[in-house]
Amino acid sequence: MNETPAVAVANLTVKFGDFTAVDDISFTVRRGEVFGFLGANGAGKTTTIRVLCGLLLPTAGRVTVGGVGFDTGEMAIKRKVGYMSQRFTLYNDMTVAENLAFIASLRKLPRETFLKRRDYLLGFISFQRPLDSYVRDLPGGIKQQVSLAASMLHDPEIVFLDEPTAGVTPAARARFWALIRELAGQGKTIFVTTHYMDEAE
Repeated sequence: MNETPAVAVANLTVKFGDFTAVDDISFTVRRGEVFGFLGANGAGKTTTIRVLCGLLLPTAGRVTVGGVGFDTGEMAIKRKVGYMSQRFTLYNDMTVAENLAFIASLRKLPRETFLKRRDYLLGFISFQRPLDSYVRDLPGGIKQQVSLAASMLHDPEIVFLDEPTAGVTPAARARFWALIRELAGQGKTIFVTTHYMDEAE
């Protein structure tokens, strides 16, 4: 059994000029854990996730994700993680099929692998609408589930979900958390930021 933590953060600090966005934080996430990252808006949750996804270099401190750090290179981290952004994952003026194909091309997935993963993940979220549906026409809860599928296309070890249930109905939130628990049951590590205390609990 691999005892290396999925995520290890030691004394992480991120500054933008004179502004300190993340101030000397440390934590560890075990493999297969659902880790809730709780904080008010503006507390630095998204900035921390951007570092953990290899999108932003830390000002100070040490970070390893899936056993690799920035000394190995950001691409090594990016291959291990999936990221569902709080604000942007899908293009509204493209269809579901076009969005997923575009994301697969960014990840350089072979077509056969992409189609297999796409069909599996759409089945996993019980997506029953036509693939040529425009994202802008999807209800918030369905759009959120498709965003989750998009972040999982390359079969990452660790999935970062940045306030994934903000602005959706309670029923959609419950459905989304059922999917998260199922992913954790498959051995995925799930890192979720939220400002909902009940979700963190």
